[in-house]
Amino acid sequence: MRFPLKVQLVDSLAEFGRTRSLVVAGLLTGAAVIIDRLFTFEVSPVLEIGFAFLATALCAALCGPWVAGTAGVAVDLLSYFLRPNGGFFIGFTFNQFLLGFIYGLWFYKRRPRPLLAVGACLTVTLLINFLLTPLWLHMMYGQAFVIFSSVKIIKNIIKLPIDAALLYGALKAAERTRGRAAA
Repeated sequence: MRFPLKVQLVDSLAEFGRTRSLVVAGLLTGAAVIIDRLFTFEVSPVLEIGFAFLATALCAALCGPWVAGTAGVAVDLLSYFLRPNGGFFIGFTFNQFLLGFIYGLWFYKRRPRPLLAVGACLTVTLLINFLLTPLWLHMMYGQAFVIFSSVKIIKNIIKLPIDAALLYGALKAAERTRGRAAA
């Protein structure tokens, strides 16, 4: 079922008034913080590999872009306070909002499909990983924008299909679980 963007955004705003959505967002925020804390691997000061995006994407699929974006902000702030690495920079918090928001645009009120997972991961990779993150790192450290992008290109090319497969699998599992819970 397709939803026009305006309807999707308005419906997502209404999720803030639903207890179920707030509970789900809180639980998945906690899960994302735990995953970030335990399963994020720092390759270098500017390169990390993590899997907390899966909890954010599940929140986005269940609660919509606005709630997931807000949950992303909470994940970033809580993760920073639990595991501060480097100085705090609001740009990365904005990235986390966008991460939840983008996944919400791709998955809210839609059945999971492999192409949606690839599209969502590609959008995140291009907008956040290739554009915004190098920009924030340039603003923080003053090194050439291209240096940060080139380091991340190899990581993201390798990680994109893995992330898409994990994302599709997680969303499909959530859909099956949700179907059994409703029965």
